[in-house]
Amino acid sequence: MSKEYMAIFNLAEDESDIKALTAKRSLASVPIGSRFRVIDFMLSNVVNAGVTNVGIFADTNSRSLVDHVGDGKPWDLNRKNDGLFLFNHRLIDIANFESRALQSNMEYLFRSQSENVILTSSYMICNMDIRDVIRSHEDSGADVTAVYTEVENADREFLNCFTLEVDEVHHNVTGVGKNIGYIPNASICMEVFILKKSLLISLIQENARSRHFSDLYSLLLSKLNVLNFNAYRFDGYVACINSKSGYFKANMDMLRMDVSSELFRSKRPVYTKIKDEPPTIYVKGCRVSNSLVADGSIIKGTVRNSIIGRFVVVEEDALVEDSIILQNVQIRSGAKLSGAIIDKNVVISENAEFKGNEYFPTIVEKRNVYLP
Repeated sequence: MSKEYMAIFNLAEDESDIKALTAKRSLASVPIGSRFRVIDFMLSNVVNAGVTNVGIFADTNSRSLVDHVGDGKPWDLNRKNDGLFLFNHRLIDIANFESRALQSNMEYLFRSQSENVILTSSYMICNMDIRDVIRSHEDSGADVTAVYTEVENADREFLNCFTLEVDEVHHNVTGVGKNIGYIPNASICMEVFILKKSLLISLIQENARSRHFSDLYSLLLSKLNVLNFNAYRFDGYVACINSKSGYFKANMDMLRMDVSSELFRSKRPVYTKIKDEPPTIYVKGCRVSNSLVADGSIIKGTVRNSIIGRFVVVEEDALVEDSIILQNVQIRSGAKLSGAIIDKNVVISENAEFKGNEYFPTIVEKRNVYLP
């Protein structure tokens, strides 16, 4: 069944509320959960469903994404037939990136032998059974299947995401809007769609003539009155990484046993680029509790309720709590971090203090040099 499907990752994602972490990388390649990247979750969902033809359409700042996904080997996508295709369009006008990127690569769609497309973004973190979505789509006979989730915190999270009006009796999408944080309860579109490849091609060609839409999802959802949209409700854990607070909360959620079990201990593993690094050294006298610590770090101080990336050094008398520390960071003696996000290659000096909270985390941006 899944052999008849290809996946297209549309990475023209709104990064305006998370710019401190995406100034030098794409949102899809932002580190998360100590050793993963944002794209790992949805890419693994697709691969776990048996899809072997994956196209990733990236715009600017894709160097780290290219380095991470490589030839697709960790996801078993380094194949002679099908496999991983990465399209980088740095020179395309960003205002019209989505339509222009697909128009300039129609050959990829035409040459694929798959008849159906799974169209998705990267920034919804979940462990989803895509096979179940495919079955729902095929059983419905609809032109398009849209995946959504019901949330009770739309006034604080999932801001600027599409919302769907759903007829839960007939499982049809009847309307679409945007979440502006006005009410807490909403049906959030997860930006996962299934449709025939021929339909996607016709929509792209139509938009190439009219150029009414630069947003691919707006183009698709504008056809609600013309096409039959099946609605698939996903009831599992979902985190939306489109803001600093959303990113912070998603990482902190991974310290919860229920979320960790659903994301990482199911029959559908989350794959990522493997790095053969030495294990973390926990020096006598250090204190670590309820934290995720990646390989290669040295912990001498205190770490509580935090996410620690690779090659992080926490010196004696340093305190890290409720914080996210990315790769290759040195935290000197006496430093105190709470509610902070420290990007790569940063040195936190002795006795420095950084304090934020879950809604307004303090961010120290990435340096472009490697530490000795």
